[in-house]
Amino acid sequence: MTTLAPETAAPLTAPATAPLTAPPTARLTAPPTARLTAPPTARLTAPPTARLVDPELYATGDPYPIWRWMRDHDPVHRHEAAEYPGFWSVTRYDDVRAVYQDARVFSSARGILLRPRAHGEDPGGGRTLALTDPPRHKALRSLVADWFTTRSVRALEDAMRGAVRDVVARAVELGECDFVTDVAARLPLYVICRLMGVPAHEQEMLFALTSRAFGAGRPEDRSIAHQEIMGYFVELMYRRMDEPADDLVSALVNGEVDGELLSEEDVLLNCDNLLVGGTENVRLAVSGGMSTFLDRPGDWERLRADRGLMPAAVEEVLRWTSSATHILRTVTEPVELGGRLLAEGDRVVLWTPSANRDERYFTDPDVFDLTRRPNRHLALGAGEHFCLGAMMTRTEMRILFEELLGSVRAIERTGPEVPVRSIVVNGLESLPVRMTAR
Repeated sequence: MTTLAPETAAPLTAPATAPLTAPPTARLTAPPTARLTAPPTARLTAPPTARLVDPELYATGDPYPIWRWMRDHDPVHRHEAAEYPGFWSVTRYDDVRAVYQDARVFSSARGILLRPRAHGEDPGGGRTLALTDPPRHKALRSLVADWFTTRSVRALEDAMRGAVRDVVARAVELGECDFVTDVAARLPLYVICRLMGVPAHEQEMLFALTSRAFGAGRPEDRSIAHQEIMGYFVELMYRRMDEPADDLVSALVNGEVDGELLSEEDVLLNCDNLLVGGTENVRLAVSGGMSTFLDRPGDWERLRADRGLMPAAVEEVLRWTSSATHILRTVTEPVELGGRLLAEGDRVVLWTPSANRDERYFTDPDVFDLTRRPNRHLALGAGEHFCLGAMMTRTEMRILFEELLGSVRAIERTGPEVPVRSIVVNGLESLPVRMTAR
């Protein structure tokens, strides 16, 4: 059992053979059991690249050796059509960034995620913030951008800190809790609900629905919960048509693009886009970061002793966890990428975790380093689609970690963590822990 606690808390610390501190200069590599990591010397001669679209690989296996082989030997790799349409895999940092930066040639309008061929095209294509290209993307972004500026985020800090203190106090009172759902998921949902104008008395209901929609359970149960969320936003949309307020839903209902109001369906699709985007990154990054700190208690204590490390620590957690497993783009004209000629209409899949572990760009990429500088990771995207809520994401992560360090004496695992079974997002579905107050 691994514990995060100061050395003075003897009953809650690891055995003497597993010290909780590390020299300030220590840079620890991932333990052999760390999920999604592999020794730097690992090489595959015949990698099963087709497994990259198998969710089971991310739940029980390790995609990193496959990505490493692809970066070294076939950085723009062709996958022929099977369950999914044919596509190109892009695994090197420079190539991934180049695709992100060129929204004209690499379009988001036909979808940004792989979909089974039987499911057809993404219904949000060309209609939501994430699934549009300039100039429509810029016009949509301008409707909601004011809520995510540095000034707006700073104005929310006190409220966020108060919400985190309540969340942590409740988790401590529970004794044992699931860090993913009881801690990491709550702050981002509170913030996006506040920005979208969800009344306080309805937020717990929406939290329960999102836990079902984005968490464990059968696919049909997740689908039902998602439909209920959309049903809720239908009601909220009509409320804001009658009684506009200073919130994101009102901005979408009353905002214009090219001189026209958004259709009701477009408003709902963008509400869904904002809810998912406003919650997933932080939930996955913070829970994955805490799992990492549980494996490296010396780093947690370094952070407790020196809060000046926090900005770099947040960036390293973002790089290390890389919560978006893949992002898709569609080629609009013939183009060369990584020595391959891509045709108009080709799909290109960017494997973000691979780019963020590229040895050609990062020094010791398989080392979790609290002091890593520079750290120009791609966990929040780049170019036209750089994460609208990047400042909010970083602030939420910082506040969560600061409050845990300040108010919790020890955090210990009480059971095995459960990875998400998905090719879309990378992270944990469950992380059972016990937290003890200071």
